[in-house]
Amino acid sequence: MKTTAKLGLTTLILILVLFSCKKADYATAETSADTVSMDSTAISSSAAVEKKDSKQKFIRTADIKFKVKNVVKSTYAIENAVQKFGGFVTYTNLQSNIHDQIKTKISLDSTLETTKYSVENNITIRVPNTQLDTVIKSIAKQIDFLDFRVIKADDVSLRMLANQLSQKRNRVTEKRVENAIDSKGKKINDIVEAENTLANKKEEKDNRIIENLSLQDQVNFSTITLQLYQNETIKQEITASEKDNAAYKPNLGIQTIDALKSGWYILESILIFFINLWPIILISIGGFFLYKKYLKK
Repeated sequence: MKTTAKLGLTTLILILVLFSCKKADYATAETSADTVSMDSTAISSSAAVEKKDSKQKFIRTADIKFKVKNVVKSTYAIENAVQKFGGFVTYTNLQSNIHDQIKTKISLDSTLETTKYSVENNITIRVPNTQLDTVIKSIAKQIDFLDFRVIKADDVSLRMLANQLSQKRNRVTEKRVENAIDSKGKKINDIVEAENTLANKKEEKDNRIIENLSLQDQVNFSTITLQLYQNETIKQEITASEKDNAAYKPNLGIQTIDALKSGWYILESILIFFINLWPIILISIGGFFLYKKYLKK
């Protein structure tokens, strides 16, 4: 009886333990799914989406940094998505950063080269303002881990209105100055001053026009700055070992022949040197005999 009770209690405990483990696994899987979902949707934003009849003008920018499984493949996918939705790439810097390089000699003529490196890419793209969210959602498919995303929307409608009003004022001033220049009886100094004033007003008007065009371009096309990176990668390859200088030395016979040749060349040089001194040698011999014959007596 006691044995049956113990078996029943043990079975109950095992069932409870298995149930708890399965529940924990389910919770872990749910947390993982939530993380993936967050990385895929967190960068999506409908910040400051303009309505068709709205008078507001927004310059929308996005700055996103995230990890991907393969930087090169993700770069191609992002570039294709940008082109698909009417955008274009203005800057891309794809590069590999080497963190460590180890060479291990595995045989007399082979070396194992191990390189630890990481790949990253900084991309700047311009996309139509109406397609910003769509492009960002396409980029989200490449995310393995999201570091951050910053989306800004700057209202420039007042700046553009101020530029337009300034242009109108400048046009009125230009007409008045032109009329003053065309009027008769003005002194030459007054005309020159009026011409300079007119030129300054025209330049100011042109600057306002250019600024408005630049603002309108930034409104029409949003700018997205991306920083892609991946986990550190290890590459191994076998290369030929560099031989020592001693391995390239000739054998003893060749070295002996070379030594004899070098000695003969040295001997020739010495003989030629003394032959070039024959006048000095001749004078020295003659002087010696004269000294011996006359001066010694």
